[in-house]
Amino acid sequence: MPTHDHGDLSAVYVNCTLKPSPQTSNTAGLMQVSADVLRGEGVSVDEIRLVDHPVAFGVQPDMRELGFPDDAWPDLYPRILAADILVIGTPLWLGEKSSVCSLLVERLYALSGELNDKGQSIYYGKVGGIVVTGNEDGIKHAGMNLTYSLQHLGYTVGPQVDAGWIGEVGPGPSYLDAGSGGPENDFTQRNTRIMSWNLMHVARLLKDAGGLPAQGNTR
Repeated sequence: MPTHDHGDLSAVYVNCTLKPSPQTSNTAGLMQVSADVLRGEGVSVDEIRLVDHPVAFGVQPDMRELGFPDDAWPDLYPRILAADILVIGTPLWLGEKSSVCSLLVERLYALSGELNDKGQSIYYGKVGGIVVTGNEDGIKHAGMNLTYSLQHLGYTVGPQVDAGWIGEVGPGPSYLDAGSGGPENDFTQRNTRIMSWNLMHVARLLKDAGGLPAQGNTR
């Protein structure tokens, strides 16, 4: 079986937990499973916990220009644009992605007018994936919403690039809590591994091809 070298690939994991550091994030726990797979293949991995940064609301690249006193997004988005792979992690609240995750999507959208050197969306040639955790239903709902958002922006969404874990509905144990069964759950661990490898496979194909052809999709 042929093997592929992924050592020149890079990934950024953006955790949209509501908990600032150093509080334990269950979403970070599952994201780490994926990040470890990529690191094991030589992929350079960057990690951002968005709530730790004063990111302003809005859909412009720098919201200080529209009156916000502070905006960390201009310092953060170069790290996202530098990565071949973006993995968004979110907890579930009332069956939806977190408010921090909505903020991330809006700020990614703020760069939708930026183009690459082919005249395509700045996100063309990059790959997106999703990790979801929580204590209520909504993994597939959040996954559908976020994979749509990523492909609409220009990210390539490959096969089975979402993974998640939910515990017993209600105030039961979360992913990293003792006795939750999350880290031992075969289904979740398998899907997270599949997601991680598919992200690398698609990123490898796109990088080797020089991105997507510019025929018919330039602005």
